[in-house]
Amino acid sequence: MAVIISGKEVSAKVRAEVKAECEQLKEKGVTPGLAVIIVGNDPASRVYVNNKKKACAEVGFVSEEYALPEETSQEELLQLIDQLNHKPEIDGILCQLPLPKHLDEKAVINAIAPEKDVDAFHPSNVGKIMIGDYRFLPCTPAGVMELIHHAGIDVSGKNCVVIGRSNIVGKPMAMLLLHENGTVTICHSRTKNLKEVCANADILVAAVGKPKFVKADMVKDGAVVLDVGINRDENGKLCGDVDFKEVEPKASYITPVPGGVGPMTIAMLMKNTLTAAIERGASLSAN
Repeated sequence: MAVIISGKEVSAKVRAEVKAECEQLKEKGVTPGLAVIIVGNDPASRVYVNNKKKACAEVGFVSEEYALPEETSQEELLQLIDQLNHKPEIDGILCQLPLPKHLDEKAVINAIAPEKDVDAFHPSNVGKIMIGDYRFLPCTPAGVMELIHHAGIDVSGKNCVVIGRSNIVGKPMAMLLLHENGTVTICHSRTKNLKEVCANADILVAAVGKPKFVKADMVKDGAVVLDVGINRDENGKLCGDVDFKEVEPKASYITPVPGGVGPMTIAMLMKNTLTAAIERGASLSAN
């Protein structure tokens, strides 16, 4: 039976560390500030935004929410981002995705100042991750790495397989495993012999967005299985990309859904915002 890696437990530890560092920063006159923009009324986005506000309150950050109507124009949104880029007490800017269809997601991401891009989606931050010289990491892959480290799993020399090639999870996840000397394969919808490739993995990360996609025959005995998916099964219950019941007896370590990678994403967002605030504090004292 696998050891279950609890994201609830690890994220609580990360948030407690962030809170302690935030208190030290406040003594130097700097309070971390996060601005969250939400356009329209997507129910899932609203839940995420509320959770981010709760996390900010818990760790002692100032959070500002900008809830814009569905019909907000591209120009209005870019104007708001520009104002926030120039607002000194705001360290992080996050625009909740997905945006309504008429807005250009790419232009919005590119408009956020790289030093305030706490999601690490800006091309300049993505490039820094590629070369291993980064300030921020995308929150979900960073959360997965935090769980790996917490469980004491050594990535070096391991055969790592990532299912999914999105810019938000799959690609940066592969880079982070590579930076820790894993041998990495990225699989996607065109991969041939997917089952065989996955069954060779010592560390398997599922980020495909399909409920219970990873079955027991895709997992090697003793593999570490990290499930990034958040889906609903046929009964409307939350489930991951991994068929937990089938896979758990074969794995050595596994993350559950819910309560695995999910809580880590917001914890790492807090960590990124703190990093940006520390840099602001350093530049203030340098001046």
